[in-house]
Amino acid sequence: MLKATVTGRIWSTKKLTEMPAGSILEVVVDDSSSKLLAFDPLGCGEGEKVIVATGSVAAGWFPGKAPPIDALIIGSIDDAATKT
Repeated sequence: MLKATVTGRIWSTKKLTEMPAGSILEVVVDDSSSKLLAFDPLGCGEGEKVIVATGSVAAGWFPGKAPPIDALIIGSIDDAATKT
């Protein structure tokens, strides 16, 4: 798993029918300059810290035949300073 920050949203007018509902977001892996495109079923936004699963773990999350996804946002990281 990777800790990353959402830097943008990818817009597409066409997609494979095998793709589930969700968005494709650009993320930058923390402590790195590596960028990934990650599928987001959670509705995360720009600037949000997220947890990303990659590879077969990401594809295996989907029931049935796995869609062509190799990076999946599986969580949103809360800022401890904003918790009450």
